Amino acid sequence: MVSSCSFRNKIDSNYYCQKNKLTCNKVNKIVNFKTSKGDFEVELFGKDNPVTVSNFLENIENNIYVNQKFYKIINYTQLKFIHGGVNPENKFYIERNQTLNKTSPSIPLEIKFKEEIKPRYNYQIKNPNETENLVNTFESGSIAMVKTSKNNSSSTEFFFVTNKIPELDGRYSIFGRIIKGFDVLEEIKKEDYIKEIKIYN
Repeated sequence: MVSSCSFRNKIDSNYYCQKNKLTCNKVNKIVNFKTSKGDFEVELFGKDNPVTVSNFLENIENNIYVNQKFYKIINYTQLKFIHGGVNPENKFYIERNQTLNKTSPSIPLEIKFKEEIKPRYNYQIKNPNETENLVNTFESGSIAMVKTSKNNSSSTEFFFVTNKIPELDGRYSIFGRIIKGFDVLEEIKKEDYIKEIKIYN
């Protein structure tokens, strides 16, 4: 079993940013989601998830989320999943990847451990004990990328959660969290939509 202490990163964020033609952004950013239900602000964790955040910021700058619907809502008693972004079944998904010269609709799974300088890529936690050392876990208002396979995230689809869900920690790239307007997120239903996303800083 691989422990977090013995893990060694062979490939870093710069490699994946270059591979995906991204400007690697390694600072935290604030973005404002303007939706049909109201506005909320999200802090993006660029320091811990530079590839995922850089990809998301590029999507915002290319306006791919403008007027995109929240296409799937999963409701549980104490938890709600709110899916947004560009769904692969949508024609625009293919057009977007061609426009940006993307070679793949996926980016690597990216998670960060407290005692490690660099994030881990293409690595999913198998040992539940390892989740104690994660920098980011699923909390109320967390945003993560949808997965396309075991070790890869979608380059365009994301989801929010409305509560803690430790069962999924270490299995998704959690790259931000709502810092203002959480009540708006809770009101979102299927077919509500994103008017636009603005980058604050």
